[in-house]
Amino acid sequence: MSSTVPSAVKRPGRSQRPRRPRGRRPGGRGWVAPVLLILPTVIVIGVFVYGLIGSNIHTSLQDRHNIGPSQGFAGLDNYRDLFTDDDFIYSLRNLLLYTATFLVGTLSLGFLWAWLLERKARGESLFRAIYLFPMAVSFVASGVVWRWLLNNAEGDRASGLNRLFETLHLDFLQNPWWTNERWGILAIAVPAIWQLSGYVMALFLAGFRGIPEELREAARIDGASEWQLYRHVIFPQLSPVALSAIIIIGHMSLKVFDLIMAIAGQTNYTTQVPATQMWVEFTRGDYARSAAIGTVLLLIVAILIVPYLVSTYRQERRQ
Repeated sequence: MSSTVPSAVKRPGRSQRPRRPRGRRPGGRGWVAPVLLILPTVIVIGVFVYGLIGSNIHTSLQDRHNIGPSQGFAGLDNYRDLFTDDDFIYSLRNLLLYTATFLVGTLSLGFLWAWLLERKARGESLFRAIYLFPMAVSFVASGVVWRWLLNNAEGDRASGLNRLFETLHLDFLQNPWWTNERWGILAIAVPAIWQLSGYVMALFLAGFRGIPEELREAARIDGASEWQLYRHVIFPQLSPVALSAIIIIGHMSLKVFDLIMAIAGQTNYTTQVPATQMWVEFTRGDYARSAAIGTVLLLIVAILIVPYLVSTYRQERRQ
């Protein structure tokens, strides 16, 4: 009579080994497939982003002010020349004015439109489409139209907005717009605000809709007025949205180029910003100076973006 050993009984001297999951090879090489998957992207970014940034910084440190080869290492001389040049300082001033006006205008109008739509106004879909439509137009296309609207001719030769003011007998509102040497850059901010206020509106509207109704009801039950509700409940909830809008709009304003080129052109002094000045120097063959301006712009954008990225990363780590 043959005896059988039950499968559940362990045989002496034999240890049961844990089963290895299927599809996983020994040696811990599970990282190979993910690395191969992202390797093309890493190579492309490394070459065409960081590689070109490194090349630009290298060029800015060279003595290369014509189409010929570099005459040697110049160090920081190109940067010293920039910050002692009145034209470059003027372009930085214009950039600061444009950025401040652009930020205040888009945030104010965007928040106002979002607040009106959040109150369940009739025809919300129509108004939302109207506000968002300018985003679908490129800066170059809108710049061509705004060049006519902001025509600096006055009196009988007026056109665009100046003609409208004359027709309405508001001649005192006629002005030279972007040809004004002191405040011309503010006229460039007008079409930029018109074009991107709808985008900021969409951000704030999403923030409004993301606030739970229970928080509002709880505040009203506690006796909070409408102003106290916004100040202590809604505004704190919208602060991450506002910060994101500031970062996005801010870095876009620092890189403004196509709108100015479409309205005023590359040689108009009153609307010079570092981006247009960089292009002018490049077309002249002053590659070192052009690269130095590009590096300064990169540092300005990094000062705005890097703290936001670090703060976002720390918040994600805490969660």
